[in-house]
Amino acid sequence: MIKSLSIVIPAKNESLSIVNLISGILSVVENAEVIVVNDGSSDNTGELAEKAGALVVHHPYSKGNGAAIKSGSRVASGTVIVFMDADGQHDPKDIPRLLEKMEEGYDLVVGARGRESQASLGRGLANGLYNKLASYMTGHAVKDLTSGFRAVRREKFLEFLYLLPNGFSYPTTSTMAFFRAGYSVAYVRITAHDRKGVSHIRPLKDGIRFLLIIFKIGTLYSPLKLFVPLAFFVFLFGLGYYGHTYFSSGRFTNMSALMFTTSLTIFLVGLVSEQITALTYKERD
Repeated sequence: MIKSLSIVIPAKNESLSIVNLISGILSVVENAEVIVVNDGSSDNTGELAEKAGALVVHHPYSKGNGAAIKSGSRVASGTVIVFMDADGQHDPKDIPRLLEKMEEGYDLVVGARGRESQASLGRGLANGLYNKLASYMTGHAVKDLTSGFRAVRREKFLEFLYLLPNGFSYPTTSTMAFFRAGYSVAYVRITAHDRKGVSHIRPLKDGIRFLLIIFKIGTLYSPLKLFVPLAFFVFLFGLGYYGHTYFSSGRFTNMSALMFTTSLTIFLVGLVSEQITALTYKERD
């Protein structure tokens, strides 16, 4: 049973939508603690949020979406935190659905967007790629890696606060960290609406950043899943080159030796990384 609830909303220049969002939240979950992290807005987002009944945490300058999530999580007093975007994409009416799923025993419940909710074809294809890569890394079906609409148990979320980047990829990091720690993760289908105002995400730059984060967390999650295929590919390349030189000139070349040595080195690095990962996530008293 959920004893207390906090809603954390990172916001930067969201004066067009913040009041309606807070009103909608309070009409659905009356006793929730609503925390708006004003991330260096140049408009009156913070002032409007306070008047609407939210507790506002002010950043003196923009630190990033992930940094706002960290600030809100530290201030939150609820046993469960729901994270939402401030741009009007997330419907407060979906909050009870996330909480109902969490009451089944889950530690993280993500609002998973369908294809109809993707902002563009390119972003939809990119998110599909991220989900497939994350599913491979974790060994679990990841239905929406980058959704910012999610409910978490605060105590467990705070365990991974040091891993979270200050930019837009905190959902990626937190999802994979929960899987790695053996916590229970579930998904609830939602429909994301068109945002109000201008998006702060830069598709190309932040898309590459998301991809790098996946591999970064992949090395923390299960390094051998990255290093073994790479080592195998290099070994096959060396074996194929050796076959070519053997049948064409009857000799074993330095390039083949280099490829075999490189593949062994990559495998050993992955093996050591796997042991380091196990120590990193070792359960603490």
